[in-house]
Amino acid sequence: WLVAFATLGIQVGLLVFFIIASEANLQDDAIDIQFTWKCPRDTDVCSNKADLTDAGWAIYCVLMVAFLSTDMISGAKLIYHSA
Repeated sequence: WLVAFATLGIQVGLLVFFIIASEANLQDDAIDIQFTWKCPRDTDVCSNKADLTDAGWAIYCVLMVAFLSTDMISGAKLIYHSA
């Protein structure tokens, strides 16, 4: 039961993270709908306003490991059994 509840908690946490990130306020500069580069009309210098956070990268890495680990394990077993 502990594993089931831990999995449920992780999935709800990911769901909340994506729901909060998907709320669109078009006046906010931090949403992903807009371009990350801002170029004011009165200067020649553009600035990157990307808001990539460590939490986003951590979730990305966890998901990539979760989905690719099965393929890596299958490939390693295939190589082991072919030798």
